[in-house]
Amino acid sequence: MNQLKPVQEKLRLPWIDAARGFAIFGIFIVNLPSFHGPYFLYGNGTNYWGNEESGILSMIIDIFFQASFYSLFSFLFGFGIQMMLENLHSKGIQATHTLSRRLTMLLVFGVIHAFLIWHGDILISYSIIGFLLLFFLNRTNTTLIIWSVSLLLAPVVLFTGLLYLASQFTLDITNQAAIEASYQHYGSGSILDILQQNLADWLFANNVYSFILIACNLLPIFLLGTLFARKKWLHQVDVHLPILKRIWLISLSLFFIFKAGPHFIGNPLWLSMLQDTVGGVSSAIFYIITITLLYRMIPSLFRGLEYVGKMALSNYILQSLVGVLLFYSIGFGLYGELSPLQTILIAFFVFPIQIILSWLWLKRYKRGPLEWVWRSWTYRKKLTNKRKQELAS
Repeated sequence: MNQLKPVQEKLRLPWIDAARGFAIFGIFIVNLPSFHGPYFLYGNGTNYWGNEESGILSMIIDIFFQASFYSLFSFLFGFGIQMMLENLHSKGIQATHTLSRRLTMLLVFGVIHAFLIWHGDILISYSIIGFLLLFFLNRTNTTLIIWSVSLLLAPVVLFTGLLYLASQFTLDITNQAAIEASYQHYGSGSILDILQQNLADWLFANNVYSFILIACNLLPIFLLGTLFARKKWLHQVDVHLPILKRIWLISLSLFFIFKAGPHFIGNPLWLSMLQDTVGGVSSAIFYIITITLLYRMIPSLFRGLEYVGKMALSNYILQSLVGVLLFYSIGFGLYGELSPLQTILIAFFVFPIQIILSWLWLKRYKRGPLEWVWRSWTYRKKLTNKRKQELAS
């Protein structure tokens, strides 16, 4: 009887781990301003960026980071699910139950993260929408493409039109009362105040309307990652180099048009959905192919990202803990106290520490601590994690 086992370490694709590490860095860059203040939740962000220096920084973040890295991580999520599916099928194991356990445990991590650490959690959405992905795992590649393109473009075209019509009117979407409550609770409140505000923020950001938009954004990116894994475009790079180069050029062109293009016409708010969806997906595919191609030439350049990517879940949660410690009143209390540049620079101090910690951990263990719990639950047995145990077995 075949036993449930995770993908062996030697079968991992190191450039995919490096891309996960790169995504973790980019996600931290985007999340830091949201840890620092409430303006992206209860306003349009202009209260935060403000002056000319911050405007330049805002443009850099908007073009190269915003929506690009959660798209990259979503692509890799679908890619990983397909790899796991193939691993299970190769052993003659029915995959649905195993994948369902994996997604259920991800939901548990997400609930803990969202309600006890930080409201900006993405894991709950990944888990719920991941269950929708299961309905597509046995569909044809053509079906994946049709659904992916349709889900991406139909809502975007509709809401871009609505946003354009709304732009003809002067609207103030800033919720000053909610902003003041956030400052009071996160900046100087008790643990209970912080948890209550955290819950209020999560409920505000995750209403039914928002979830539908998130599903229409994440599911098609999952499907694209699944398609790439099926085609083995990122497995057998030399074999598929011509098509990878073509996709790279197309994604670079769309990246420039939809991410940078709006800034040539004043970056109007009504283009934001096109920028985040089409631009975000294009930039994510550009990033993953670029990392894959560069890895073939200079693998040592990506070692640090590999370490972080191998324990991406643990590092994602760690970043949230760092954000809470730095900005909330139960830690250093820097909520609303730093400039945008100071806030972003935190990532360049914290991420190298994450690389070192990941390297030290992976010298002794095969998986990160949360990854070990996650996989043990998925495969219904306590997996060995210490490397010396692996050598002795």
